[in-house]
Amino acid sequence: MNQVFTAYLRALKSLARPAVLWHLLWPTLAAIALWGGIAWLTWDDVGAAVTNLFQEVSWLRWIAERWEASALATAFFVKALLLLLLLPLIYGTAMFIVAAFTLPLMLERIAAADYAELDKRRGGTFLGSLWNALVAVLGFVLAWLVTLPLWLIPGVAVVLPVLLSAYANQRAYRYDALALHADAEELRTVVEREKGRLYLVGIVAGLLAYVPVVNLIVPAYAGLAFIHFCLEALRRHRARQQAPALIEGEARRV
Repeated sequence: MNQVFTAYLRALKSLARPAVLWHLLWPTLAAIALWGGIAWLTWDDVGAAVTNLFQEVSWLRWIAERWEASALATAFFVKALLLLLLLPLIYGTAMFIVAAFTLPLMLERIAAADYAELDKRRGGTFLGSLWNALVAVLGFVLAWLVTLPLWLIPGVAVVLPVLLSAYANQRAYRYDALALHADAEELRTVVEREKGRLYLVGIVAGLLAYVPVVNLIVPAYAGLAFIHFCLEALRRHRARQQAPALIEGEARRV
């Protein structure tokens, strides 16, 4: 846990660096503008389509009849459902922007200042970054949609988004945080060794998403935390790899 909180503290300190604050804000603002515009243009048509589903799909009609929902209540439920569908689309889009474009820009500045001793072995690629981010976001949105019925269970609507965002954050950001400095083998090894703590870094980000105003910068702030966590993990990994060689060298000199 210490490594996780240290990563977030270092990410907080990184906010003082030039241009970093702007990179925290613009991905979420761009995602809100994109999906807000789409919603404004299609809201009535999509709402009507979802309302028709409650009349045409047997199990949805059964739910409406069981609740004895009036037309007004059904319309309210549909609007609430559409808002719930917008949230993962906005968060997922912001996450994709951060992983594919913003995180590499922040990585250059942070690595030069705090991890200058780490050699750049370039085990990742830009196409690999795009593919990784796309898989993470699609998995996140699909899991959100599939698990929507579970949100009716008390408490699940609080816990499930945190777990889903934890998965998506660590899946999207771990590759980019290591791609520049780790070689391919180091990337696989560090991710495998730190898998549990990577999820914890993502869970903290998921909890921060519930904090008003702060949630605007959570996608990029989580990216900052993953940069610090992953580069520190790579630093420890290389220290472990070098230790036997140093001991052997000392033994030879003796």
